[in-house]
Amino acid sequence: MTAQVVEIVVRGPLWPSVLAALDDFTVDADADGRTTIVGSVADQPQLVGLLDMFGSLNVEIISVNPAPRETMR
Repeated sequence: MTAQVVEIVVRGPLWPSVLAALDDFTVDADADGRTTIVGSVADQPQLVGLLDMFGSLNVEIISVNPAPRETMR
């Protein structure tokens, strides 16, 4: 996997300490209780590490999808 933009959707809001770790990502919470995280990952190990972080914090991952670069702000 080469660098690509991914969209990760999780259930619920994220804590400030988690948001600090996602400094290079765009994070948006919606009214339905979902949080969307969009950003570039360099490779698959970085993506797996990010998903592992959510798992270790008991953050429920709803979906992980490739995203077009235009979705980054």
